[in-house]
Amino acid sequence: MAEVHPTATVYPGTVLGENVRVLENAVVGKQPALGPKSTAKRDPLPPTEIGDGTIVSTGAIVFAGSTIGAGCILGDQSCVRERVTIADDVIVGRGSLVENDTTIGSGTRIQAEAYITAYSTLEEDVFIAPCVVTTNDNFMGRTEKRKALMKGPTIRRGARVGGGAILLPGIEVGEEAFVGAGAVVTKDVPARKVVVGSPARVLRDVADEELLENQP
Repeated sequence: MAEVHPTATVYPGTVLGENVRVLENAVVGKQPALGPKSTAKRDPLPPTEIGDGTIVSTGAIVFAGSTIGAGCILGDQSCVRERVTIADDVIVGRGSLVENDTTIGSGTRIQAEAYITAYSTLEEDVFIAPCVVTTNDNFMGRTEKRKALMKGPTIRRGARVGGGAILLPGIEVGEEAFVGAGAVVTKDVPARKVVVGSPARVLRDVADEELLENQP
């Protein structure tokens, strides 16, 4: 019952749920090609699984070994790498990249041209604005030490990250926290706090009216 456009490529073994749509020139189930110095795992990958009603939009790519939940939208020219788990009702905006070994909770929205680095965790109902950049390597590719310490950010339930913000490796953005546009986040952000600037600093509490529990 899935709809696959004639120009799309769906690799053997891929599991498509009911009413999945794979649009023009999309690729699902692609095997990764890793460089000799890549830190990504090289274990055999299981087939890609796409949940009911999900749309893989024009030119989007989903690699093997990833699981996409039901009711998701993977925007035009977005890319989801291997061993990524995306829960239900997630939006990955146009041109955004979700790197390997990342987990994304239900209801999360990732806007256009965002970069979600490998080994990141985004919990439920997170909002990532356009052009956000996350990072996972404080050594930028040098020294063996980096391999044990490589880790993307953890963004807790209901947190929001403003346009063009940069999150450094391994930091945690607390539940319902708010990172202002253009902020450079160098340390953990407390829950329900607004942080702004470079380096990011606490400005105030998140207003009660903005909390998830107070939304209609």
